[in-house]
Amino acid sequence: MAADNDRATADALSKLLADSYTVYLKTHNFHWNVTGPMFTTLHNTFEDQYTELAAAVDEIAERIRALGYPAPGSYKQFSELATVKDAEGIPKAQDMIRELSDDLDTIVASSKAVHDAAEAAGDQASGDLAVRRMEVSEKNAWMLRSHLE
Repeated sequence: MAADNDRATADALSKLLADSYTVYLKTHNFHWNVTGPMFTTLHNTFEDQYTELAAAVDEIAERIRALGYPAPGSYKQFSELATVKDAEGIPKAQDMIRELSDDLDTIVASSKAVHDAAEAAGDQASGDLAVRRMEVSEKNAWMLRSHLE
């Protein structure tokens, strides 16, 4: 039963990894391509957020490995696992903000699924990781949405 619980946690972590990596890539894309009157602010904000996500995807992948499972690591695997969809074209700055803040909400939902699986498995380390991802993602979504007010 413990192996089944670990598998469920690793599967949830894999989906969180895929969503997080997709948002990382999208945020990096938007950092490179944002234009308009909010350029400097958004360029810097996107950089802060993709830098944080780069560290997060490493932590998530290493947690999957610590549970004894291989971490997904290809675009093909990520596209099959992720709920977050890749950006199409280069949106306007306001649309970038909306898209990324919605994507961060998806990461929060993925994190909650990890937390639930980890709790069922008695896996406090994975649960703690999930809580950290929720906290950071909720804060980053709020910071982005503040630009829309």
